[in-house]
Amino acid sequence: MISQFFVLSQRGDHIVFRDYRGEVPKGSAEIFFRKVKFWNDDEAEEAPPVFNVDGVNYIHVKVAGLFFVVTTMVNVSPSLLLELLQRIARVTKDYLGVLNEDSLRKNFILVYELLDEVIDFGYPQTTSTEVLKSYIFNEPIMVDAGRLPPLGPAAMFMQGSKRMPGTAVTKSVVATEPGGKKREEIFVDIIERISVTFSSSGYILTSEIDGTIQMKSYLTGNPEIRLALNEDLSIGRTGSSSTYDYRSSSGGGAVILDDCNFHESVHLDSFDIDRTLHLIPPDGEFAVMNYRITQEFKPPFRVTSLIEEAGSCKAEVTLKIRADFSANVTANTIIVQMPVPSYTMRASFELEAGAVGQNTDFKEGSRRIEWNLKKACIVGGSEHTLRAKLTFSQESHGIILIEALLVYAPRNLTKEAGPVNMNFTIPMYNSSKLQVRYLQIAKKSKTYNPYRWVRYVTQANSYVARL
Repeated sequence: MISQFFVLSQRGDHIVFRDYRGEVPKGSAEIFFRKVKFWNDDEAEEAPPVFNVDGVNYIHVKVAGLFFVVTTMVNVSPSLLLELLQRIARVTKDYLGVLNEDSLRKNFILVYELLDEVIDFGYPQTTSTEVLKSYIFNEPIMVDAGRLPPLGPAAMFMQGSKRMPGTAVTKSVVATEPGGKKREEIFVDIIERISVTFSSSGYILTSEIDGTIQMKSYLTGNPEIRLALNEDLSIGRTGSSSTYDYRSSSGGGAVILDDCNFHESVHLDSFDIDRTLHLIPPDGEFAVMNYRITQEFKPPFRVTSLIEEAGSCKAEVTLKIRADFSANVTANTIIVQMPVPSYTMRASFELEAGAVGQNTDFKEGSRRIEWNLKKACIVGGSEHTLRAKLTFSQESHGIILIEALLVYAPRNLTKEAGPVNMNFTIPMYNSSKLQVRYLQIAKKSKTYNPYRWVRYVTQANSYVARL
């Protein structure tokens, strides 16, 4: 099935490389990196996760700035291999504690040992951290967390001045700690990726939530866990969007899931009665539950956009963002991008008076404008506006030649520009109002009281405003 597996750095250096069948010509890693680095397509700026070059299928994912790639000469399910790559990245992170170029280079023997158990002659075997512990004997060499650059996941889980422990992202599930004493703790993350499409006036056209309850356990002895969700959670579209409650995510309320699925370790004996999940968590990070919501919900940001002509060779763009969440919630850096007509020569920007923590740029190569808003200025209830003045080339001003006659053909700017795309992360906030009521761990003794961390985060999957 799989011909090769390799991991490349952002510079294209080989970190891990394994050839299982010897059927793909040499230099495939260089061919892949050159193709990805200089991808040129009218409809996409980045290479797709699956593409073919000279009869070789390349399937890849990018995790923590690293390219995880497999090659194959046969027709296989792309989704299967994409899922396999994600799981290899996850199990590697479970064993190394943190996934980056430095940790991979320091632990390359352990990584190859993992690969030999995960893939055998090109066929996937197992990606379970718990199962692999019986076959993996090398101890990880821990990377000094103090020298690591700031990590996105660590920065996500901040509320006020309190930061979650650094072990959340730099701790291995198998490493022996100094003194032999292991800190008993468990992390539960409710991660929601939202997709929203707005009209130019800010009305919602489509909306969807793709959510995951992610768990990572550092509990010895694998005690039983009871995870209780909203009591009035229902599955199936039995509610009406017109009566949907728009209360903030900090409180309870009705939650209607279109569908959901659970990890194999979850027992659902009492789920229909009290919405409680019973499980014995395996080692490593895993998804307890995946769910999807297409009922109308209150999006965290309202976006309005407008483009109109301002002269013979000019146009003006107005973008407005309003944070529709509580004032005690702060979003991380927001990136707003908008493609402009291909004949745009220059762009000048105008921000609100006294605006701080914002910067703008015109990307000439890709013909788009970019607006970055720093974390400090994205507080709930705030509103921000950007005006951009576009200057077009003289040749583009709607003049075309038909049979030696000059004919005026007016531009349709709304079709030639946009849509507006927005990327953001909001810690300690979720749009669906799905809540963990309590996290109960079976006690081994009266003094047994492990640390419990329940964290929420909302991310933009596809946040688009049409012109």
